Amino acid sequence: MTHRCHRSHAGFTLIEMIVVIVITGILAAVVAVFITRPVEGYVDSVRRAELTDTADVALRRIARDVRLALPNSLRTVAGGFEFILTKAGGRYRDAADGSTGGNVLSFTTASTDFDVLGPMPALATGASGDYIVVYNLGPGYEPGNAYNCSATPPGCNIAQVGSLPAANTVRLVANVFGAQSPPLPSPNSRFQVVGFGDKVVRYTCTGGVLTRQSGCSLATPSVCPDPGAVLAGSATSEPKASCSIDYSAAALGRNGLLHMQLTITDTPSGESVVLFRQISMDNSP
Repeated sequence: MTHRCHRSHAGFTLIEMIVVIVITGILAAVVAVFITRPVEGYVDSVRRAELTDTADVALRRIARDVRLALPNSLRTVAGGFEFILTKAGGRYRDAADGSTGGNVLSFTTASTDFDVLGPMPALATGASGDYIVVYNLGPGYEPGNAYNCSATPPGCNIAQVGSLPAANTVRLVANVFGAQSPPLPSPNSRFQVVGFGDKVVRYTCTGGVLTRQSGCSLATPSVCPDPGAVLAGSATSEPKASCSIDYSAAALGRNGLLHMQLTITDTPSGESVVLFRQISMDNSP
């Protein structure tokens, strides 16, 4: 009896199909060896780029804020630091500048009106009015400490804007400068503006998360009702953020230096990206 090999519709015998499948599998395995490394390298580079971008964006945001800090207001807190954020500034009319008219900012009376010399900054008024700060020297230098005004001490250096009665005139809710002992006018007749909604900004780096909070109270210690916005890291997922922070208030004369090292870690892969930023801030009040 004659036996014949049965062929498939494509013209292959069963044995030939099996051989093709085996050879294809071998070739796929060989090719996979050469493809795996490039694919892994690509995935690693993407992950590193994402970690680096996260750290860089966070440090850029911090640097931008810190450079707007009220002079001598930055201080370290548990897990981070905080400062009073300014939004504008200007010069006030001073009795010692030779003015023969207009409203001077008084450091001896309770007069609440003063004229702004030069461009008028944008100011919010009323119950949510912005704040005027003059000659801030920082904690321990009362009455030149903007953090020490919430309990109405005998004179401090921050006053809320009540209204704008004229184009270049500011009316304060109360003139705290006139109650200072001793009076602390600015040698250059300068003032800074602190936004009502900003006040104190705090950065903390705890539990694997770098967070920014704003609207904290002008007090010691500050109270932050806002839970904050996450800049880097996560408490429940990846990646994680950790920080090393050091601040010198007078590292270069009137300039403070904030040193911040931010580490972003992808725990499953064990990879970390470490970025360091040195931020200089002008502490001339």
